[in-house]
Amino acid sequence: MNPTELRAGVSLAGVFGLRMLGLFFILPVFAVHAPNLRGGDDLTLVGLALGGYGLAQGVLQIPFGLASDRWGRKPVLYAGLLIFAAGSFLGMVAEDIWTTIAARLLQGAGAISSVAMALAADLTREEHRTKVMAMIGSMIGLMFALSLVGAPLLYRAIGMGGLFAVNGVLCLAAILVVRFLVPDPPAQRAGPRGGAARDALHPELLRLNAGILVLHIVLYAMFVVVPPRLVDAGLQLPEHWKLYLPVVLASFVLMVPAILQADRRNRAKPILLASVALLVATQAGLGFAHGIYALGALMLAFFVSFNVLEALLPSLVSRTAPSSGRGVAIGVYNTTQTLGVFFGGLLGGWLAKSFGAGAVFAACTVLCALWLIIALGMQRVPRAVNAL
Repeated sequence: MNPTELRAGVSLAGVFGLRMLGLFFILPVFAVHAPNLRGGDDLTLVGLALGGYGLAQGVLQIPFGLASDRWGRKPVLYAGLLIFAAGSFLGMVAEDIWTTIAARLLQGAGAISSVAMALAADLTREEHRTKVMAMIGSMIGLMFALSLVGAPLLYRAIGMGGLFAVNGVLCLAAILVVRFLVPDPPAQRAGPRGGAARDALHPELLRLNAGILVLHIVLYAMFVVVPPRLVDAGLQLPEHWKLYLPVVLASFVLMVPAILQADRRNRAKPILLASVALLVATQAGLGFAHGIYALGALMLAFFVSFNVLEALLPSLVSRTAPSSGRGVAIGVYNTTQTLGVFFGGLLGGWLAKSFGAGAVFAACTVLCALWLIIALGMQRVPRAVNAL
């Protein structure tokens, strides 16, 4: 990568990292904190609070992508980060589950993921794009690992309101990173009138969108039931980092060969299929695993496949979509991703409440298997982004 590409990858990974660290601080401890909120003893509402920001993001990703294609990436990034910070500060003062859900929805209204990924694609050549997406994905994974260590300690020190406040402060810091560290993108050329809808409905993009939808349904449904299962296995909440941290860090190392293979010509499809097949196996295994070592091994396999797919899918979207409609195409992609967050939290909470944890893992197994079938028909990605 040239210096501009490297700077773009590092700085945009920093933007994602600052934003996602705050979100991840909520994930490991909220299910334990929720009974302290009025109405927080309903698992369905807990799942809605966990995944609620995904609903607002799902509605707004495409408008944000369109806005960034028209008015520029950076101004839209500033607006989205400010909205996200406002939601965080609302969560800081929430005392009931419904206010918390409202705060999460407002956080989600800062729907910048599509804009940031489009900016990453604007600033990098195709042959290095998967590496940049891997940098962003690895930063997100690292923030997840740090949150698993820090969240219980911070929750004990500053409470849930303090964690939401940290969300807001980190978002304001991300604005400074965008302003002073992220390179300015090249001027955008408007595409042909009506082309955005055609580009968004390209069959290969629809296939990739289906995949990211399933991936995030599975992630958020899992985290309704995995923390309680670890507690049942004898690992109390403040000690969960002892499992998560080595698992996530090891998954970074194990994902590297797959990412390097995917960057080679015609290697994206077999790597994607192998990763989805591994998801099917991990979800099926989690339905029966109860011991700490079995859960740890399965979580390691899950995060290897998850990290590979988180890096590979947006790279494939950016390579498949034409440059004039890249913001819209990535907006559609991120819409399906964040809807996966919403439906994953809601589905996981409802299934766990109605049928138990086993039903959650069974549903996730079926969804991953359907994704594998859909992915089998994947075509070779064209070499040039404007080949469509």
